[in-house]
This record gives sequence, structure tokens and C-alpha cells, in this order.
Amino acid sequence: MINWPFLKKSERICGEEVDLLVNRKIKADAENHYIPSVLYHIVLHDTNQIVGNCDLRIGMDEELYYAGNIGYRIYPGYRGHHYAYQACLILFRLARQEYEMDELIITCSPDNPASKKTLQKLNGELLETTDVPAYHWLYKRGEPVKEIYRYDLRQE
Repeated sequence: MINWPFLKKSERICGEEVDLLVNRKIKADAENHYIPSVLYHIVLHDTNQIVGNCDLRIGMDEELYYAGNIGYRIYPGYRGHHYAYQACLILFRLARQEYEMDELIITCSPDNPASKKTLQKLNGELLETTDVPAYHWLYKRGEPVKEIYRYDLRQE
């Protein structure tokens, strides 16, 4: 049984260098392919300084195989400090402990070296580099190819 703590009071999840602040919770429904998600602000630890955002998509289907369970964006002035890596470590912990997920998929475009470095630093297993189907929203926004990384959370 998966625990869906969408009504928990704690809205800040602390890490070492960054914390995650819950921005929005999306319940599973037909509009989002029955995949619940939690969107977070990435903030510097013990501050409210927002340096980016990330999300955790709970579940797996064909859409998420190409989009991944985790997405992140670090704002330009804050890049180069490994904040995406630190945020992913927190998301790994949440996925395993709160949502009882055994593995995650995270993807990146081959022409995004910063994201690729983050995924490699997280010790992901590169499953494949593949074409995104033309009907997928990633393809429609100009991302026709993805590198698909798998993370085994049972080893965390």
C-alpha cells in the first residue's frame, strides 16, 4: 500500500545545502494520467532564497518513461553549485520513505551537459538514448531525444 501524504503539515523538507518547500500538490486524475505529483521550490538551507524548482511524479507510465519521475530547474544565477544534485538526494529519500518507490527514472536531453553531469553524479544507470515519440509533449516542445537513467532506491 502506497502512502499518499498530500495533507501533511510539514511543508519544508531539509537537506544539507538546500531545502525543498512544497509549492503545489497535484492529485491523480485523468488530466495528469492519474500520476500524482508534488512541486517544490528549491531554497538555500535555512533560508527562503529560492534558487530553482523541482517536482516528484509518483508512479510510472509511458509518458513518465520519457519525462522521468523527477524534473528540476536551477535559475541561471545559481547554477554550478550542485543544487539540482542536492535536491534530487532529498527527492530520492522522499520517494523511498514517503511513497515506497523502489526505483526512479530521470531523463535529460543529450545536449544538456549540466543535467547529464547531475544524473551521472547521482550514479544512475543509463538505460538508453532514445527518440521521444512525436505525440509526446516533450517532443512538441522541442526535445526529440532523451537519455533515460534508472535509479535503484533499494540501494540507498
